[in-house]
Amino acid sequence: MGHRKYSAPRRGSLAYLPRGRASHWTPRIRFWPDYEGPPRLLGFAGFKAGSTHVTVVDNRQGSLNYGKEVTFPVTIVETPPLKITALRFYETLNGGLQSLGEVWSNDQTKDLQRRIKTPEKFDDVKAWEKLQSSASKLSEVRVVVASQPRTTTIGRKIPDLFEVKIDGGTVQEQLEFGKKLLGKEVKISEVFKEGGEVDVISITKGKGIQGPVKRWGIKKLKHKSRKTVRGVGSIGPWHPHYVMYSVPRAGQMGFAQRTEHNKQILKMGNNGADVTPKGGFLRYGPVKTEYAVLRGTIPGPARRLVALRYPARGNPTGEPPKLEQLNLASKQGA
Repeated sequence: MGHRKYSAPRRGSLAYLPRGRASHWTPRIRFWPDYEGPPRLLGFAGFKAGSTHVTVVDNRQGSLNYGKEVTFPVTIVETPPLKITALRFYETLNGGLQSLGEVWSNDQTKDLQRRIKTPEKFDDVKAWEKLQSSASKLSEVRVVVASQPRTTTIGRKIPDLFEVKIDGGTVQEQLEFGKKLLGKEVKISEVFKEGGEVDVISITKGKGIQGPVKRWGIKKLKHKSRKTVRGVGSIGPWHPHYVMYSVPRAGQMGFAQRTEHNKQILKMGNNGADVTPKGGFLRYGPVKTEYAVLRGTIPGPARRLVALRYPARGNPTGEPPKLEQLNLASKQGA
């Protein structure tokens, strides 16, 4: 009779606990990396359209496939221009940021007024005067940008509002850079370049409430098991006399914010027909505006807003590989 094993390695990661739903399906960028150079925006956003695959000539030094044709998956993100609706100013206080005020553009769209209540005529003269009186405290400048979902096929009209940090140069140079952008539209080609890398921040696909087998990956018990098969054999000892947080239990799965680092931008363009498969993307439709082709997969379902951020790790510079073919076969049977 062989030795019976009474213990097993735990199943599932305890990272990101508690596994609750994200507060909103629009991602929050909680960290902005430092950038050295002239002032620039550190982020952008787009809508996830779908996936396909490409054939390229591998140009990564040291790769076993260097100089050869390789095929790998890519994700298409539709990136219509963002509208710069406001500037927001911060001072550093007690190790954190505190708002010094904001200046809104007087050129607000009707779609934006569906999202928030904006004054018909914003008194920007007073706002600039208020900023001048506390200019010595100014430590950070950010722009408030609005997405333009109406220009896409996702069927939404109300824009998403979020902040993007301006970095590089002195704070005064950042302020002048922001002044020039206020009320204008910004394209992705003005923020990122082909061959560069971005961090993708998005809310993952929601799975609802799931049991411990699907949620944590535990093994099923034998079919003659008492009470349950798709559960843990024991939820804990007598002492401590409570169920420990590390015991796999049923609960919410998915719909959590996740960040994927260093996704290479293989291609950017203005004509969405160049990357739209026959019949359009499944659950999305055709890409109509600007787009970016990212290497690999990114979190979230189709039509979800994904934030693209200047990479927090590593050097983002690079040359895009030579694109031999982008697969445009129909995805409707997928």
